[in-house]
Amino acid sequence: MDRIQNPKIAGLVPNGLPEIQPAARTGPAIAPGEFQSILEDRLKVSGHAQTRMQSRNIQLEPADWDRVMKGVEKAAEKGAKESLVLVDDVALVVSIKNRTVITAVDRQNLKENVFTNIDSAVVV
Repeated sequence: MDRIQNPKIAGLVPNGLPEIQPAARTGPAIAPGEFQSILEDRLKVSGHAQTRMQSRNIQLEPADWDRVMKGVEKAAEKGAKESLVLVDDVALVVSIKNRTVITAVDRQNLKENVFTNIDSAVVV
């Protein structure tokens, strides 16, 4: 590792800069070969959305995720940026640009809920 040239900074870090390790992945463990690993290449699920899905016991099957992806692709074709994607009894707010699920809401929590900062809705 290169030596720190600025003596003031070098004094703060006498042993040099620590090696940076990649951040450990948090969230549920995913077994190799599961559909989720394939999905992650196409659509990410934010930590917030994962937490909401777990706490609300939202479980989508691979066929449901395919429908979500088709909805995301349709929204992208129309120029959407943030979309509400409705799949059966689940509402997902998705960043179309980043291909990331931002949050998830089940049927019980849909009543009297207001979705803001979206520019489109897709029913799949």
